Amino acid sequence: MIKLDRRAFLKGAGASGAACAFSGGLPGSIAAMGAEPLKGSATAVNSMCEMCSTRCPISARVVDGKTVFIEGNKAAKSFGGKVCARGGAGHSLLYDPQRIVKPLKRVGERGEGKWQEISWEQAYAEIAEKMQQIKQQHGAESVVFSSKSGSEHGYVFDLAKAYGSPNTFTHFSLCPGAYGVAAQVMFGTKVKRDLGNSKYIINFGHNLYEGINMSETRGLMKAQMEKSAKLVVFDPRFSVVASKADEWYPVKPGSDIAIALALNHVLIADNLYDKAFVERYVAGFEQFAAQMRDYTPEWAASLTDVSAKDIRRIAHELAKAAPHAVVDFGHRNTFTPEEFELRRAIYAANVLIGNFERKGGIYAGKKAKTYNKFAGADVAPSLAKPGVKIPSPTAERIDTYDKQFSLVASMGGVYQSILDTFETGKPYPIHGWIMARTNPMQTMTDRARIEKVLKGLDLVVACDLYISETAAYADYMLPESTYLERDEEIADKSGKNPAYYVRQQVVEVIGDTKPAWQIFRELGIKLGYQDYYPWDDIHTLQLAQVHKDYALLKRIKTEGYVSFGKPLMLREPKMVADFTAEFATAIAADDDGSYGSHLKFKTPSGKIELYSDTVEALVAGRGNIVFRDVTLKQPDELYFIQGKVAVHTNGATHNVPMLANLMSDNAVWIHPKTAAARGIADGDKIRLTSSAGSEEGKALVTKGIRPDTVFAYMGFGSKNRELTRATGKGIHCGNLLPHQTAPISGMCVHTTGVKLEKA
Repeated sequence: MIKLDRRAFLKGAGASGAACAFSGGLPGSIAAMGAEPLKGSATAVNSMCEMCSTRCPISARVVDGKTVFIEGNKAAKSFGGKVCARGGAGHSLLYDPQRIVKPLKRVGERGEGKWQEISWEQAYAEIAEKMQQIKQQHGAESVVFSSKSGSEHGYVFDLAKAYGSPNTFTHFSLCPGAYGVAAQVMFGTKVKRDLGNSKYIINFGHNLYEGINMSETRGLMKAQMEKSAKLVVFDPRFSVVASKADEWYPVKPGSDIAIALALNHVLIADNLYDKAFVERYVAGFEQFAAQMRDYTPEWAASLTDVSAKDIRRIAHELAKAAPHAVVDFGHRNTFTPEEFELRRAIYAANVLIGNFERKGGIYAGKKAKTYNKFAGADVAPSLAKPGVKIPSPTAERIDTYDKQFSLVASMGGVYQSILDTFETGKPYPIHGWIMARTNPMQTMTDRARIEKVLKGLDLVVACDLYISETAAYADYMLPESTYLERDEEIADKSGKNPAYYVRQQVVEVIGDTKPAWQIFRELGIKLGYQDYYPWDDIHTLQLAQVHKDYALLKRIKTEGYVSFGKPLMLREPKMVADFTAEFATAIAADDDGSYGSHLKFKTPSGKIELYSDTVEALVAGRGNIVFRDVTLKQPDELYFIQGKVAVHTNGATHNVPMLANLMSDNAVWIHPKTAAARGIADGDKIRLTSSAGSEEGKALVTKGIRPDTVFAYMGFGSKNRELTRATGKGIHCGNLLPHQTAPISGMCVHTTGVKLEKA
C-alpha cells in the first residue's frame, strides 16, 4: 500500500521527469512490475484505433521489440490511409509507468490516493458481493452504469440489464446528443454529411481541423481543395477551421440559432427553397414557414453581430449551390440551453435546399439490410446479433422522471441525471456507480457536485487504463487492456454502402489487464448470470456475428476494413445508374433516374417533420422550431467557451506520454482590448471565476477571439494525484461550468459567464 500525500506528490512532480513521480511505487503500475520487451506481430496487423471516438481503421506492427508503428489502413479510402497525432501516439500507452496493469482496491478515503493491489478473483468477488447487497437492500435500479460509447458500452450495459438496472449512460448528453435527438425527431434516423462532394458549406463552429474525425476532416479538405467549395464559418473564435474559411464571422456566443433561423427565413421569403422536395417529403412546412416570418436577417443581425446583408447573401449563395451544399449540423459549438432548437433549425435549412440523399448534402447510412433490398439480392453480408436475450428491467429510468427527456433516454441517456437523482432521491435513491472508460469529472459540468456524489455512494467501480480524475474516487480500479492488446467483435462502419472492420491484437498483453468484454463477462458470471454469456471468447462471438462464415471472417480479419458494393445515394441519378448497372437484380430506377419514390422516413408522418407532434406532447410549445432568448452570462462577465484540440481527446488523453509532451497546458484566449483593460500581458497568470468555481491559468492574448469572450481547450487541469503529467496543468473547464441541462436533448450546457483578473 502507498499513500500519495501532497508532500510526496510535489516532490515527485518536481523531479526532472514527471513520469517518475510514482516510479516503482504505485501498486499495479508498469513501473512497479518492471518492463519486458514488447512481444507481438512484426508484420502489419489490421485493426482499429481508440485514441478518440472516431475509431479509424489502422495497420500496426511491433518494431524491434521496442515500439509499435501505427499507420492508417489504406483499404479505408475515405480515411485516406492516415492517422492523426493522437492515433500515432497510441503506442506510448503501452509502457507508460503510470498506466495501471493490475486490479486495485481503495484502502483510504475516496480520492485520497491510497490503493492496494489485489487479484481479479478478489475484485470480482468483493464487487459482486457489494452489488448483491445493494440489490437486496435498495433494488438493482439503484446502481447506475456508464461507459464511453462504442465497443465497450455493450458489454457494460448487458451486465446492467442482467443485473436488473435500466440506468445506463454513454457520453451522448455531454457531446453529440442535440444533433442526434434532433435528427431522430425530424428524419426518424441518424444522418451523415457528404462534405467531400459539397460545393458550399456553412459551418457553425464544427472545428474538423482540430476536433479531427479523419474521414470527415479529409472530406472537408477534399471539398475545399478539389471541389473549390466555399466555406463560411460562424464561430466566436478564430479556430483552425475558421482560418481556412472563405468567410469567418465571430458570432456572439449562443446566438448561432438566430443565424440559422434567418437563413430559413430568406430561403422561404425569397422563394429559394426546393418546393418539389418539400411538397413530396416534408410535413409541417406551413407551421414552420409561419414561424419563420419574424426571423428576418435584420432581427438576427441585432442578436449576432453579423450584418443582415451578409446573412441574406449567404442564404442566396447556399440556394444557388443546392442541392450539392450543406449546412453542417456540427458536433458541438457554443453550447446553449437551446441546442435542440439550433440543430433542428440547421437541419431545416438542409431540408429547404433539398439536399437529402444528394451528393454534397446529407444522407442516411446504408447498412446491409437496406442496401440488399435495393440490390434485390444479398450482395452484402449482414451481421448477426449473437447471444441470449436478456429480460428488460422493469424499473423506470432515472432520466425519464422528467418526461421531456424520453427521447434521449433511449439514445444514451441524460448522463448528468445521475447527479440530480443523487441529490433529490427522485424517482428513487442511487447507491452505486459502475463505469468504463468514462471521465465525467472532465467532460461533465460542476466538478464539485460530481465529487460529492462519488464520495456519497456505497459502491464505485471504474474500468480504465489510468486512474483518471474520476477513477481516483473509485473503490475498485479494473485495468483494461489497451486497444493494441485486445481483440473485439466486428463493428459496422456502413456509410453510403455497407462496410465492416474489426479490432485485432497487435502486442501481447502487458501485466494483468483484460479487455472490457472479458471483465464484464467474468463479473457477470460471478454474479450468477452465466446463462447470458453462452460464448466462450471473442473469437466465438466474431464467428457467430458472421453466421459461421469462416471465409468472410478471414477476409475481414485479413483486410481489416471491408466495403461491399458501390456507394448509393437514393436521389442521386448517376449513383443510382451505377448501382443498377452493377447489380442485375436491382430495383428499377424511377423515371427521373433516382430511387426517390422509395425514400421513406421513420417518423409518425412518414415524412421529414419540421413540426413534431411527438415533441409537442412532451413539452407544450416545443413542437415548432422557435427562438428563445437565453442568458448565458451577467453584464459584468465574459462568455467562457471551450473546444477540442487536435492532439487531445476531451478528458481522456492528457496524461498519455507523447500527447502530454506535445501539449500539456491550455492557455486562455483573451482579446487584446480585454487583456489591456485588466493589465494582462501575454503569458501572465490569470484567474477565471464563475458561479461554479475558480481556476488559475495562463493568458494567450490574441485577436482571434471576441472581446466579450474567453476560450480554453477542454480536458486539462486534472486534480487527482495519480496523473502527474496532467495534474494542475492548465485550467479545469468542468470546475468553472455550472450544472445546467438543456430541454428535450438533455445536453450538458458548456457555456457560462466568468470574471477575469490577473492572478
